[in-house]
Amino acid sequence: MRWDELTGDLFPEAVQKAEGVCLLPLSCIERHGHHLPLSTDMLIGREVCNRAAALEPAIVFPDFIFTQILEARHYPGCIGIEPDLTIRLLENIFREIARNGLKKIVIVNAHGGNDHLIHYLAQIQLASPRDYVLYIAEQLYSPEDEAAIQAQWETTVDGHAGEKETSAILAIRPDLVRHDAMPTDDEGMPLGRLQSLRDLNIDVGIWWYADHPSHYRGDGIPATAEKGNFWLDARARGLAKSIRAIKEDTETKRLQDEFFGELGQP
Repeated sequence: MRWDELTGDLFPEAVQKAEGVCLLPLSCIERHGHHLPLSTDMLIGREVCNRAAALEPAIVFPDFIFTQILEARHYPGCIGIEPDLTIRLLENIFREIARNGLKKIVIVNAHGGNDHLIHYLAQIQLASPRDYVLYIAEQLYSPEDEAAIQAQWETTVDGHAGEKETSAILAIRPDLVRHDAMPTDDEGMPLGRLQSLRDLNIDVGIWWYADHPSHYRGDGIPATAEKGNFWLDARARGLAKSIRAIKEDTETKRLQDEFFGELGQP
């Protein structure tokens, strides 16, 4: 059930059917090589959530694209806003989702640049009492799906506009894939700049640009819609399993309330 497709009259019934669970897909608008649309992460995140909600009822919030993508601002089309504004927007959205009766909010991340952001968001929920719980649903596969997914990929280097994401967009919006623009050289291979630091587990903010200045990692040529559909379905099955566990969870909210009670902030 998509939030934006429900009528106001039907919304309360949808909240009950979803058992108070709302999926919040986080993505961004950024370059994906030469051949994929700027909306690649948004399209994938939306599709995974929609497929999961069809397996286990949940309300899917409209795409949230204003996340961490500062490393891509040197390319046209990227939308990167001030970091503190991202946090404030999300905190306000959490409150509005909860005000509408959905007290279990599940972040579904579709952009690698958000990995640190989403865990920080989870921690700052302890700054003040909440009447909702924020969950982060990490990517989850069954052992069978994991084996099948690994078996279908032909490339060993992937991660951005490569075989996986190109396959997904071929499954979702094949009309947006520019086959003639796919590089045929090794442009998708990491450059290895700053590798001496990374070998010592030293991280810096410019690391992605150092390895992939063209925002392309992997090889999109072996991609197929069939691979994309299987990958999307496997991700949806894993997310549906997470949704079921979240619906059954009562302990997180109890512990959250207990924590604030200890602080004298019931």
